[in-house]
Amino acid sequence: MSATLRFEVVGEAFKKRPIETPTPAERPSEFFGKYVFNREKMHKYLPADVYQKMINVMDGNATLDLATADLVAEGMKRWAMSLGATHITHWFQPLTEGTAEKHDGFVEHDGKGGMVEEFTGKQLVQQEPDASSFPSGGIRSTFEARGYSAWDPTSPVFVIGDTLMIPTVFIAYTGEALDYKAPLKKALHAVDCAATAVAQLFYPDVKKVISNLGWEQEYFLVDEGLYAARPDLVMTGRTLMGHDSAKNQQMDDHYFGSIPERVAAFMRDLEIQALELGIPCKTRHNEAAPNQFELAPIFEETNLAVDHNMLLMMLMKNVARKHGFRCLLHEKPFAGINGSGKHNNWSLSTDTGILLHGPGKTQIDNLRFITFIVETLMAVWRHNGLLKASIVSAANAHRLGANEAPPAIISSFLGKQLTEVLDHLEKTADEEISLAGKHEMHLDIPQIPELLIDNTDRNRTSPFAFTGNRFEFRAVGSEANCASAMIALNAAVAESLMDFKKRVDARIQEGGTTFHAIMEILREDITTCRAIRFDGNGYSDEWRREAARRGLDTEGSVPLVIDRYLDPASVEMFKKTKVFELAEIQARNEIKWDTYTKKIQIEARVFGDLCLNHIIPVATRYQSALIDNVHKTAQIFPKETAERLSVNNVALIQQIAEHTIFITENVEKLVAARKVANRIVSDREKAIAYHDTVAPLIEETRYHVDKLELIIDDEIWPLPKYREMLFIR
Repeated sequence: MSATLRFEVVGEAFKKRPIETPTPAERPSEFFGKYVFNREKMHKYLPADVYQKMINVMDGNATLDLATADLVAEGMKRWAMSLGATHITHWFQPLTEGTAEKHDGFVEHDGKGGMVEEFTGKQLVQQEPDASSFPSGGIRSTFEARGYSAWDPTSPVFVIGDTLMIPTVFIAYTGEALDYKAPLKKALHAVDCAATAVAQLFYPDVKKVISNLGWEQEYFLVDEGLYAARPDLVMTGRTLMGHDSAKNQQMDDHYFGSIPERVAAFMRDLEIQALELGIPCKTRHNEAAPNQFELAPIFEETNLAVDHNMLLMMLMKNVARKHGFRCLLHEKPFAGINGSGKHNNWSLSTDTGILLHGPGKTQIDNLRFITFIVETLMAVWRHNGLLKASIVSAANAHRLGANEAPPAIISSFLGKQLTEVLDHLEKTADEEISLAGKHEMHLDIPQIPELLIDNTDRNRTSPFAFTGNRFEFRAVGSEANCASAMIALNAAVAESLMDFKKRVDARIQEGGTTFHAIMEILREDITTCRAIRFDGNGYSDEWRREAARRGLDTEGSVPLVIDRYLDPASVEMFKKTKVFELAEIQARNEIKWDTYTKKIQIEARVFGDLCLNHIIPVATRYQSALIDNVHKTAQIFPKETAERLSVNNVALIQQIAEHTIFITENVEKLVAARKVANRIVSDREKAIAYHDTVAPLIEETRYHVDKLELIIDDEIWPLPKYREMLFIR
């Protein structure tokens, strides 16, 4: 059976596989949070006084004591066992971009030769995973194994299968954070304190500020059989070779198109399971590239939103396999078409309203709105390099700046009206802030109702765009943990607001009114952060030159961008906001450099194997068949006729020879470059070597492999092609 036919048969088998999609009789609102120990379940399973203590802990007004934890654990155990749970695990987010868990049973000896189901407050609050094999960046030696996970009560526990999952932070024996959640919670606390102090300048009754996040998860689906036949997809998450399909996304017919039936069944199954676990799924649609889709939830508090995104990515992979798919979360699984991002829509809200929601009905509302916009811009201006460092990776580097993804230069789009307001405030002494809300658009079609039009358009090339009541951080990659970007952004905004409040207080002490002090500082900051504002085409060469002139970070090398974490301004900001100590930053950088190196190293090894053991043998076989044909043609036909009949084959033989020679020689160079890089001791320098010498060789050699794909007989080409993988049937 030919390779192509084999792939088609495998694909058909999955296509015909019966799909069992649960169709609950209830409305989503009735089964939402079914497997979550939320406040409703707490009220049912906990004593009244314990329930109230837990609410105080969750709201940040109290610390959980062990006696209370014992009672909470007992209630949790009864609830979880009613759902069939037999085990517990502390579910945490180590610095691997994934999640981790160690399962323990609800069992202890009863002292009479039997077993008893037991779950104590100590087991709920704390667990001791082996920390030696998780990335630590040198904080822990490999022979020092002790680490601790500690329950985060602000993120509800939930049940998956037979296991009670407890969201936790993960720290070293010596106290340093070894995960994403611990520093994220510190950053959220910092922005809460700083933003509350500034908000009280306008509304003294504000007691708390919450950072909100709404992520938009993009992903690809491919048939599982075709996925299994692509070693590069299996090992690296992306296709390291493959020529463009004649038709891909150029017709724009997939974007927002009718969702394929098999995909719709997957989406329904995924959404039901997600809703049962408390993930508020809201939006689903086809994305721009073929086989690309998106899922987005309702906004949530940032810590919970990050947990839910990590949980959803796990669910997506599991549910996809039940439907005969593999879910690809890599930022660029296919060349030549859109990559996948995870737009992070970020905002701040108080216990009384949304700080970035504007325009308001009064001058004080408008001043509050402008203040938080400008101070966010100040944070982005001061730390644009750091924000880029928070989202760069070996995978995201393929996506940024290509096919609708924003460029690798952080700037902010505000829109015409808001830009004009800031320009007006900066240049005049006028203290009247005029902001228009949505306006009506009348279409000359009687049946169409009036439309409410936002006061600003969108800029798809902006990495950090204001979109009405939030900023959209569009540069985050689809496979990334949102926490990385949210740690940097919330800490930077906290620092900016702390600085703003300090300067306003100083002006007030000098004898100015609060209103005039705020206006004076705002004018200074509008001028200072002007460089970060850009409403034009982020893809243009002119913008890259202009961004460099403005002093923005234009570096494109991932290992060098990571350096921004160790800039004095970054170190000082993290120290001031109590998010990271210097040792923790240094350790995380070591991990980032090491991760980058290993990603490229794996790609290089897989690529070399495919070239030497798959592509070259097939090319040689086809070349031999052509040579044989030329010889036999010469034996049968007169010389002139034989030459005419063989001219194309001779040309193909020559082309195959040129491509295979280049591939063979470059694979040798690739191996040699890896060996040289691997001898480098410094993680940073090794990552730079892999970026500068190894990664380019993969791309250069790929060109010749892709050319061979167009030449070699389709019947013997060893890998599924883009045209076979990118169109779900």
